[in-house]
Amino acid sequence: MSYVPALPDVTRYTWWGDVPEGLSTKTDLDGRGLKPGSPPVGQVLYHGNCYAPLYEDTQAVAKRPCSPAQRAVLDRARTLQYECRRCGARRNRPLGRGRWCEPCGHAVALFAVHARAQERARQLLADEDAVLLVVAADPAAPAEKGPDSVAVLGIRDRRTLYAAEAGQDATAQRAAVLDDLDALLAERTVVHESHETPATRYPSRLLQTAGQHLLTVEMGEAHPWATGRSRAGRVVGTLWAEWFAWTSHPTSYYPGTPWESTGIALPWHRSTAAEDDARGLAALLQQIADGSTPAWPGALWVADRKGEPDLSDPRVRKAAEAMVIA
Repeated sequence: MSYVPALPDVTRYTWWGDVPEGLSTKTDLDGRGLKPGSPPVGQVLYHGNCYAPLYEDTQAVAKRPCSPAQRAVLDRARTLQYECRRCGARRNRPLGRGRWCEPCGHAVALFAVHARAQERARQLLADEDAVLLVVAADPAAPAEKGPDSVAVLGIRDRRTLYAAEAGQDATAQRAAVLDDLDALLAERTVVHESHETPATRYPSRLLQTAGQHLLTVEMGEAHPWATGRSRAGRVVGTLWAEWFAWTSHPTSYYPGTPWESTGIALPWHRSTAAEDDARGLAALLQQIADGSTPAWPGALWVADRKGEPDLSDPRVRKAAEAMVIA
């Protein structure tokens, strides 16, 4: 139950037994075919933290009866509560705010994530301060080898802003790279490649010293560009996964990066050349933004052959996003 605050400067009653005769709530009046004809003169506490306004019975007026046309509209609205807005299937219970059956609800929720990924890609392309930070390393190399190179690319114009060898851990060359990145990336919208394996390509790997476990690296405030795990919409791999809409179960609406066992290849390269990899990621962002890279053929709204869900109504879109988007 939602909290209903008390009305200011109106008498309060803390239980129904204190309410004088001649005062009624809107619900009580409605049951008698009446509606309030004056402002509330009291309020009564219910459900522990909610107040119901009370109105004088003597000031109540008769409710105007519904016309046949109005009654037909209301009856139709009640009927639609049981009918899926996407496929027309009927259920024996109201379908809620979104008004989708269970299968369509899953498909719509996944499509909302898919559509959000495109919006975020477009926002990044429109942001003049948005840059891609790529730390390149051979995916097949052992973790202790460390990154090979690092590059920063402007997302909007795809201009290389920085490119250098990463250097060895705890060396002057590595320290110079960190100083350069601190200066360049201050006040920038920093986008990463991915927060999944291989860990040698994490920007935070630049802060790791020999023998130190990556999870123990402290980024703190000194290098805010080094962490991207909590940056909603600022990880290309995550945006692509949401756009591609692969799920590990046919009823899941939480997309993820396809497992290697699926045989689905990632649409970007991982090499030791950070600048080349960054250009490929920038191109992928553009493809997500303009919709030219395909979604997974098994995505729920594709596989059920019922067409793309219509989220043009803001209220419908809000209901779909409420299922999965925080």
